[in-house]
Formats: sequence, C-alpha cells, structure tokens
Amino acid sequence: MKLNLATKLLNEHLVSGNLEENSEISIKVDQTLSQDATGTLSYLQFEATGVDRVKTDLSVSYIDHNMLQADFRNADDHSYLQDVAAKYGIYFSRPGNGICHQVHLERFAVPGTSLLGTDSHTPTSGGIGALAIGSGGLDVAIAMAGGPYFFRMPRIVGVELIGALNFGVTAKDVILEMLRRLTVRGGVGKIFEYYGSGVKTLTVPERSTISNMGAELGATTTIFPSDKVTEIYLRKQGRGDKYTRLAADKNAHYDEYLTIDLSALEPLISCPDSPDLVVPVSEVAGTKVDQVAIGSCTNSSYSDLMEVANVLKGRVVHPNVAMSLSPGSKQVMQMISANGALADIVAAGVRVLESACGPCAGIGQVPGHGAVSVRSFNRNFPGRSGGLHNSVYLTSPIVCAVTALKGEIVDPREFLGGGNRYVATPEKYITDDLAIIPPADDPSSVVIRRGPNIKPIPKKGSIENDLSGDVLIKLKDNISTDHILPAGTVTLALRSNIPAISEYVFSYIDPEFLSRAKKAGKGFIIAGHNYGQGSSREHAALCPSYLGIQVVLAKSFARIHKDNLINYGVMPITFTDEFNYDELGMGNKLNINNIAQSLKTDKTEINVINTTNGQKIKCDLDVTRRQREILLVGGLLNHVGV
Repeated sequence: MKLNLATKLLNEHLVSGNLEENSEISIKVDQTLSQDATGTLSYLQFEATGVDRVKTDLSVSYIDHNMLQADFRNADDHSYLQDVAAKYGIYFSRPGNGICHQVHLERFAVPGTSLLGTDSHTPTSGGIGALAIGSGGLDVAIAMAGGPYFFRMPRIVGVELIGALNFGVTAKDVILEMLRRLTVRGGVGKIFEYYGSGVKTLTVPERSTISNMGAELGATTTIFPSDKVTEIYLRKQGRGDKYTRLAADKNAHYDEYLTIDLSALEPLISCPDSPDLVVPVSEVAGTKVDQVAIGSCTNSSYSDLMEVANVLKGRVVHPNVAMSLSPGSKQVMQMISANGALADIVAAGVRVLESACGPCAGIGQVPGHGAVSVRSFNRNFPGRSGGLHNSVYLTSPIVCAVTALKGEIVDPREFLGGGNRYVATPEKYITDDLAIIPPADDPSSVVIRRGPNIKPIPKKGSIENDLSGDVLIKLKDNISTDHILPAGTVTLALRSNIPAISEYVFSYIDPEFLSRAKKAGKGFIIAGHNYGQGSSREHAALCPSYLGIQVVLAKSFARIHKDNLINYGVMPITFTDEFNYDELGMGNKLNINNIAQSLKTDKTEINVINTTNGQKIKCDLDVTRRQREILLVGGLLNHVGV
C-alpha cells in the first residue's frame, strides 16, 4: 500500500501498538512545548516523577498567556517556570518573546519530528511537516520524563488542494471552509493531511494557519509535506540544516478524501458563537463593528501583519472602532519595526499590544457590553473573549483590517477594488534568540522559587466499586473547556492553585453549580456531543474531579478532554442511545454498581441506574486496557507511582 505522510511519521515514532484505526498506540516524543497557563501544573507533575533531566531531544517552556502582572501570582509562576527550565534541561522563552506556536515554528520546529504540547494548537508546527499533537499537561510531563505518548490511532483524511488563492482570500479561508463543511466535531479521531498542487502555492506561515485551526475541527493533528517551500522558510530562519524532504507516496492511500479548489474560495467569516458557523463575508457585510483585534497564534506572523500594514498605510481606523494588534513574536515585532510597517500601523490609530496571546485568551481588550468584535483569532465560544455579553466574529487579517477602516464588516475585494494577492516573504528573518534562555550548565546551582500561590496537585484514591450521586448539571452539545473553566485574567492567575481555581467551574453556565457540588460532595455531569472541545487545559478535568465529580456521562467526547478526565480519575461514559440523555434531569440520583469489576474484566457495557425513577440506562465505557488501569487507581499520577 502506498503510504501517506502521517502514517510514515507514526511508523517512525511507534513504540507500541499497531496502526489500526481506533486501537491504542504510543509514540516516542522528540520535542515538547508548554505555555505558562498550563505549564506550571505540568512542571509540578514532572518534578513529582523524580527525573533529574528531561529525556526529550528538546523541551521549551514559553511565557505567553499570563502576561498581566496585576499582583504577585503570575510573576511568581514565571519565576518558578524559569527556574524549573534551568534545572531540568528546558529552554525558557521569556515574557515578550512571543506566542509559543509562532516562536516554535520560527526557531525550533523540525520536519519529521514528533512534538507534544500542553496546548491544543500545538499542531501549528504541522505546517512545517512536524507530527505535532496537543495534549494535557500530565501527558507532556510523562513525555519529558521519558515516557511515550498514548492515543487512539486516528483515521487519516487526505485533503487535496488544487488551484491558487485569489486576491482578498487567505489561508484562514481554507480552514474556515473546512469548518463550514465538517463542523467542530468533524475532525474528532482524525488527522488531516494536505497534499496536491495547491499546497506549493502556500507559504509555511499560511500552512501553519490551517494546521493551527485544525484544532477547531477536533482533529488529532494536521500535517503538510516538507518541500521546497519549507526549505526556503527554514533557510531564511537560519535553520536550513534542519530541512528534510517529506511527502506522501504518489497515489498514497487515505481513509477519507476531500478536495478544496483554492481558486473557488471567497472571503469567509465565522459568526457568533462557534468557529463552525461559517458564511461568506458578503452575507454579513454591513454589520456595524465596535472592535477589531488582530493576532493570536493563528494569524500573527510577519506575512499576516505586513498584509495588514499594507491595507492600513495612509488610512485611519474608523472613529467608532477600537482596533488592537498583537505581533506573534519578538521576531515579527522587530521586523515590522525595522521596515516601517509598525509606524504605518500606529499612524492608522491601532493599539499595538505586546507579543503574546492577550485578547485571544480573554486577557485584555474584552469587548464592551453588547459590542461586536471582529477578530483574526481561532475561537469565539461564549465567554472566550473575557465577557459573555458580546458577539465575536472570526475571519482573516485582511477582512479585519478593511472592517476596522469602514466601521462595518466588509468584503476586502469590494473595499480595496481588487489586485494581486499580497504575501510578504522577506529575504531573511531576523534571528535574535537572546530572549530564549538555555538550561543551566550546573543544575545543582539552581534553587527553584515557589510562590505562595503554587499549591500541591490534588490526588484521589482508588475508584470505589459502586458509584452513586446526583446529576449536578446537564449540558448541551459542544461544551468547550471555556464553558467548563473560563480563561481570562482572574482564572489564569490561579492555574497553579487548584482549590482556588475550582471555585470558577461552570461559572459562566451555571453559577449555582459550585454550591451544589460542594453540598453534594460527589456527583455526575450529563452532557451532549463533543463534550470538552477547545483548549487542552487539564484544569477543566482536574477541577471537577477535585469537586467530587466521579462520572461524566456524555453523547461523545473531545479527544484531549477525554484523556484528561481519565488522567484525573473521572469516568468518561457515553450513552448508547441518545434517547437516554433526554430522560435524565438535574437532581436525578444515579448509581453504577461493580464499576471496579467492570474495569478489571474489560467490560464495555455499563448500566447506569436512575434510582429516581428506576430506569436502567445502557451506556458504553470506551477506554483501553491501559486507561482502565489508570481509572482503577484513581488517575495517571497514581498509575505511574508518583
């Protein structure tokens, strides 16, 4: 059989299992990355393993989320992360050096290597031909300690790109088209591999935009070939020696096939409140806008911001629009400063923020009450912006720029009157790595600073044989980790303090949940399809576990969140008949008998008894033998003896 690229790379890194659909496999991890919102917990877990040095070829700790230092907590976390990096052999990217995915693509990602990150957008590096996967922080901690990464073998979807993008259409429109076709759960259990004549028309940053938002499809990862375009990009970054040509075999087999004609695409936009509510920009043209924000790990590259500067030059942002822009890295900031583009952006009336995630994670630039915000970001779940009472649209940087100028959503082709597609590709990138600190030569000399907000990781004991409790909350489809545990300035400062951050579980959806959970002491969550989509934040599993949640009973789960639930000893059980979901209500008392025995015997059919009405609900426990062992002992930390 002719092999696709994803299968080739999985084979090269395979540690255990067979590459058979849905079977559990494990792979060797070459590189890891973390960011500060998830990293502190991950490094606490790594320390608990007792390993004295990371076992990966490369691990990098980035500071890009918790940048607002309104009190001591974020600053303390950053000190802890810097010291841990120095002591354990990890490179440390200082605050202001940029967003982890943008910087990793520029300075560290290598074609053909495996990368595991504590952030769901880690597949960004798939744009350079890396096998890049997002996961929970505990899985990354185990990988840094030398363990493999376990996951279900995905289906490989071949996406053939033909043609070339026209003026006003960008790589963002390619991934928005994918979301329009497949929805936010269309990629669960899948890897998307792009190939075809259209691929060579896309630069590495454009490919990475597409790879980045594959996370919004729920995909395990996204990958592009490593070709002449990749080689040129690496050479311009001063890393030409890292280039390896990688491609699928001619006429390679894929489990599924899609085709996108790039020349047939038009500017697209995702409407509130989900990334897959995609329509042509022309359908919502004329919508008045209060705010425009450009940046995030999706669209903050040099070429993205040069396109924006090209549009803004000599023009001024509409008086009713507040516009901000976040360069993705220090490299990008230096380059647009050196060539005058930054001056054009500032002259247009744009507020330039530091090189960080910022508004994408609800940190600053929260829209006003009832405001419309148009952003080049990747997520627009309710509350993701840092507030609930607003409407957030997602689109390309060029649509953002022309919208800011006109004060309403507008098609760039209409506003600018046509022309040639503009993609800035410099002769050479500025490669100043002074803000990346290598690990200490003498680890024994490093004393790790631990602020008072950094608390031990809560653990639970072995699973009880019989589980019982009330339904503490009932949820709809596509509940994201932002719904479960919001981002934003308040909660992000508490990421290293589980008792404190647990006070915010489901605070956006149901402010009474916390008091019910505390009063009950234990219980069940009922949910619809794709429960736990979005961010990789393991806090969205650990905090409910800390509050006594024993079981999440859902129609289906997002990949990373399901793994996180298992890692923290929470049973992820699925309905076999969706009708049963409708039968359950808040406050119903549920019971599962002999669950420990079911785990030990590989039993998949689980009977949940609704003792309120006597109904027996047939459910499915779709977990591997290894995951059963983890659940039996109360979580992955117990399983590995930490």
